[in-house]
Amino acid sequence: METAGTGELTERELAAAERAIGHRFASRPLLRQALTHSSTGAGTLGHNERLEFLGDTILSLLVAEELFRANPTETEGELTERKSAIVSRPHLARVSLRLGIERFLIVGKGIPRDRPVPRSILSNALEAILGAIYLDGGLEAARRATLHWLRPGSEGGSRAQENHKKALQHYAQARYGAPPTYRVLALRGSEVARAFEIVAEVNGRVFPPAWGKTKREAEQWAAREAILALEAEGALLP
Repeated sequence: METAGTGELTERELAAAERAIGHRFASRPLLRQALTHSSTGAGTLGHNERLEFLGDTILSLLVAEELFRANPTETEGELTERKSAIVSRPHLARVSLRLGIERFLIVGKGIPRDRPVPRSILSNALEAILGAIYLDGGLEAARRATLHWLRPGSEGGSRAQENHKKALQHYAQARYGAPPTYRVLALRGSEVARAFEIVAEVNGRVFPPAWGKTKREAEQWAAREAILALEAEGALLP
């Protein structure tokens, strides 16, 4: 099924959306609203921007709570880094694609249906759906959906970070024929409690810095910052 465009979703399509999302709605109009983009001209109470606002707040709370529980030895900075990666627009867009949300979106004529749905629309729709689930089933239903979609805390930090380093190296080698470089900006603390601030550079471009307890860890976090920036610009596919 293609993106629904300006048409209405049938009950059968809404049921398929529920299966993809993993929540059966008591109020299907909430689901329909969550899937309706503002480009349709549906009006404030008809499109999903208010639900997106609600879902964004709930998502941040639930991810922070799960990371806090699952990583009892991590510092505030480490938890913040993890949460930022999980709730980032590129990551939410990837989750939305994995769930197949683009098949059910209702968009206006200004959104071409012969091209991939913009990732900003995909990520916003996922937040709107979470807001709708919260209104429909409460906080526990929203928690179940969040854990099902995102699995925060289930992935080892070093493994995820290593994937970012490998991804950045692959991008740099393929695009520019040279690997990324990493530069230390600052070093704080004593020998027993050091922290490194490092930036990644690709072809002369310097990405946002990141901190780590070792140079290796800081390089991994710096690679993640570069990957997030490149994904947000569309330089990397989700």
